[in-house]
Amino acid sequence: VVDPFLAPRCVPDFLDRWIVRKSILDALESHREQFTGKLLDVGCGQMPYKSYLTSAAGKEIKYIGLDFEVNPIHDNTPDITWKDGKIPLADASVDYAMATEVFEHCPEPEDVMKEIFRVLKPGGLLFFTVPFLWPLHEVPFDQYRYTPYALERHLGNSGFDDIRLKAMGGWDASMGQMLGLLVRRRRMNKYIRTCLSYMLTPIIWYLYKQDKKNVSSFRGSMMITGVSGTAKKNCVT
Repeated sequence: VVDPFLAPRCVPDFLDRWIVRKSILDALESHREQFTGKLLDVGCGQMPYKSYLTSAAGKEIKYIGLDFEVNPIHDNTPDITWKDGKIPLADASVDYAMATEVFEHCPEPEDVMKEIFRVLKPGGLLFFTVPFLWPLHEVPFDQYRYTPYALERHLGNSGFDDIRLKAMGGWDASMGQMLGLLVRRRRMNKYIRTCLSYMLTPIIWYLYKQDKKNVSSFRGSMMITGVSGTAKKNCVT
């Protein structure tokens, strides 16, 4: 069985999710070698990246999955759960934190970011991804779509600095993602869906391969699929 998180494939029945899964995995891969020590996965869900992160050669990682005690979306069993809006960990007790596709579900994102900042050790790093071009999902818990400027403001207000953001996909990837979503999620005849999916598979693959990825200079009239980024907790307090 192909793991849709760790081995996403551009195949007809996965066209709606391939680009976003591939982009998140690629962004995570670019930071994987930095992760050591205690790693907190905020909003871990079913912990799809746990085995990938803890199997890195030469790394000793203590993975901690954090989520709600009763999750309205996922049937999961996190290692720890939120307690009255707080992470049940001591101040400055975590080396790294990650939050993949989480902040868009937070009604008050700075409350979550400040808690992550609190538990990170001085010099600790937060890695995150958020969608920009994506349908309403996990309703009614879908709250926001962030521009890079909003992310910088929220993270800065939460205490972070050295904030580095990258687009996970540009115009070509955005078109590919929209085509995939259209053909797999729009209501249509099953036969037409199947035919269009097979026809569009090579086009979507081509658009993704042509796309300018990991662009860090954001400008007007730019289209993005989502944003990945890192933010640091300074050693100086």
